Amino acid sequence: MDRAILIDKVREQMPARRWEHTQGVMDTAVILAERFGADPVKADLAAILHDVAKYWPTERMERIIREHRLPADLLEHDKQLWHAPVGAFVAERDYGIKDRDVLDAIRYHTSGREQMTLLDKVVCLADYIEPGRDFPNVNNIRELAKHSLDEALVAGFDSTIHFLLTRKKRIYPLTVLARNALIQQMEVNE
Repeated sequence: MDRAILIDKVREQMPARRWEHTQGVMDTAVILAERFGADPVKADLAAILHDVAKYWPTERMERIIREHRLPADLLEHDKQLWHAPVGAFVAERDYGIKDRDVLDAIRYHTSGREQMTLLDKVVCLADYIEPGRDFPNVNNIRELAKHSLDEALVAGFDSTIHFLLTRKKRIYPLTVLARNALIQQMEVNE
């Protein structure tokens, strides 16, 4: 699908403010991809689609999770996680995306995963640090992202985990596993 047509179709799925966020993720993902050696075209494509299902009704997302056998444990956790795997499903089904790397970067942009690929890391971090984001510690994460993708991602996951802990919310296990895997990887590389 032509990039301009794809952008128009995705933009229709969200409010204007979320589209501004998506544009920020697109720009940031390309910058990070170029900085750390990922494919900027794939980073841009995953960023365009990363929030395609974000504003769908939860009932619609739940139906897709159940009917298409997406990880059932998602339903036991915060609904904010659902749009990522549903978005990857929709990217493939409705927009013809076949590239596994792009689909996985969409699928794991909220939770992370063990053994994240370079593209996974780029899109996940771009979602954390795009210019429109404003949360405690975001500027520190942006600074870390100037020299270390892994350190910045760990700081991002730490921020998410802290946020969930302070609100007495459940933490999706994949996020903890992703964080721990990154720390282990950094220890090996020291």
